[in-house]
Amino acid sequence: MNAVDTLVAEEPLELRVGGRPLAVTMRTPGDDMDLFAGFLVSEGVLRQCDELLTLRYCAGRDEAGQNTYNVLDATLADGVADLPSLQRALVTTSACGLCGKASIDSVETTTPYSLRDDDLVVPTSWLAGLPQRLREEQKVFDRTGGLHAAALFDPATDELLVLREDVGRHNAVDKVIGWGLREDRLPLRGAVLLVSGRASFELAQKAAVAGIPVMAAVSAPSSLAVDLAERVGLTLIGFLRDPTMVVYSGVQRVAD
Repeated sequence: MNAVDTLVAEEPLELRVGGRPLAVTMRTPGDDMDLFAGFLVSEGVLRQCDELLTLRYCAGRDEAGQNTYNVLDATLADGVADLPSLQRALVTTSACGLCGKASIDSVETTTPYSLRDDDLVVPTSWLAGLPQRLREEQKVFDRTGGLHAAALFDPATDELLVLREDVGRHNAVDKVIGWGLREDRLPLRGAVLLVSGRASFELAQKAAVAGIPVMAAVSAPSSLAVDLAERVGLTLIGFLRDPTMVVYSGVQRVAD
């Protein structure tokens, strides 16, 4: 008997600013506008909702002439970004990677929010229940088994604010941050970001740039992620698996 397997979709998304190509990313279609907005926040381009004027799908047709919805164009407020400089920065990032002390210094300097000013405190009992809540909401993962997830929780209300899934863990986090920008919630103070995989430097960087004080992962963090978290005041939690966890930095925000 042949079984039917459902595969997760992965397609390229071309990102444009003012009609000019900026980057191409591979993603799972869905919440593309959040993805683009979060990408621009993570790259230090956007900080406020009113800096992003419009987002629209544009040219991108298949052989039948149907829109593929794989080209997204952003219009930014005047003076927000110098596109050639941004393009050069993206080329440099892809070529050399984000690594070492210089990159940590850069994030520490360019992060517009002070995480150390966020006095959020969360109990371990509440944190321990987050992975199960995340798993219960991963609807596409249930069908495919091939997606990463990122979710933002509000400890004050016990509310799951937003959850996004994507074939790329970085995209999932960008979709969460983009939601925050488009809802005019940045900085995301008093919130907890949970990711379904490991905590890399890039994910910790995204959390810091968005003003998120606590980031937790069900798997391990990297050494550079811990270094960054300590430098910028981010509480970083790894191996979050009820009832245990490891707090690598910012232990003052975790109440036993």
